[in-house]
Amino acid sequence: MQAAFYTRQGPAAEVLQVGEQPTPQPGAGEVRVRLRTSGVNPSDYKVRKGGFGRTLAYPLVIPHSDGAGVIDAVGEGVPASRIGERVWIWNGQWMRPFGTAAQSIALPAAQAVPMPESLGDADAACLGIPALTALHAVRLAQVRPGMNVLVSGGAGSVGHYAIQFARLRGATVLTTVSSEEKAAHARRAGAAHTINYRDEDVGARVQQLTGGRGVDAVIEMDFTANARLYPACVRAGAAIVVYGMGQVEANLPTFWFMRNRITVKFVYVYEMEADEREACLRELGALLREGALQHTVALRLPLADIARAHDIVEQGRVIGNVVLDIPQGDH
Repeated sequence: MQAAFYTRQGPAAEVLQVGEQPTPQPGAGEVRVRLRTSGVNPSDYKVRKGGFGRTLAYPLVIPHSDGAGVIDAVGEGVPASRIGERVWIWNGQWMRPFGTAAQSIALPAAQAVPMPESLGDADAACLGIPALTALHAVRLAQVRPGMNVLVSGGAGSVGHYAIQFARLRGATVLTTVSSEEKAAHARRAGAAHTINYRDEDVGARVQQLTGGRGVDAVIEMDFTANARLYPACVRAGAAIVVYGMGQVEANLPTFWFMRNRITVKFVYVYEMEADEREACLRELGALLREGALQHTVALRLPLADIARAHDIVEQGRVIGNVVLDIPQGDH
């Protein structure tokens, strides 16, 4: 089969290759998915580069955790009736060497989730990391009607979904952005208020927009950079749910956290508890069947352009997701 892969860490153009690799066979409890799309996420380029001190975990890595396709083979214990199902994938390359940047992937059957016919293959490649992260964060924040929720970085892939999930639960969503183009993108997702953190005082604007009360919850993309803003933005007793950080350590206003009874929860989408993931999959599945979500595929590129795709995501050159189209010829 055709696949993208690397055998050492480094810059995308230097280490990523596209060529032939063995077609996987499903083991017991597994399915094989003939992939049509593969989603590129920030974690993909960070692992490839060796970010946060991560070394090469396997001699050869086929990257990417997200994707969509059709089940074309099943292993022992999996009903043959699953063959032909259109599915989207989560954790494709988590704790495994071979991900979705290939014509086929074999993985546990539960990680291939049936999807409605109305959902396109490119949109489905945006779900595994961005949508599940956002939904899990909103659920942990216990977002409900009447709450004011601040979504950090609302034009990002996770932030864009978080705005939608919070709005669908009846919250008023405030979000930070860095340009008018990104503000418009966030407003289309349902944000009631956008704050340009480059030229506005975030805390002052939050106080103004909430009548001096502060927000009830924060969905945070960069805890280490933004924790300093919380005393000016967040009410006593609020919840902060963190799904990302720019540094491995942070200086925090810890006495303020304690005095104001702030709850901080961390999301690591790859390691969700089984019951948490099942709850997210049920809720997300219902929303997908209803057509209730906006998906933003900013750019589609062929698998052969994977190095370019990684660089575009790393440099933040588009608003939305970058998706690779997998060639559909012979394996």
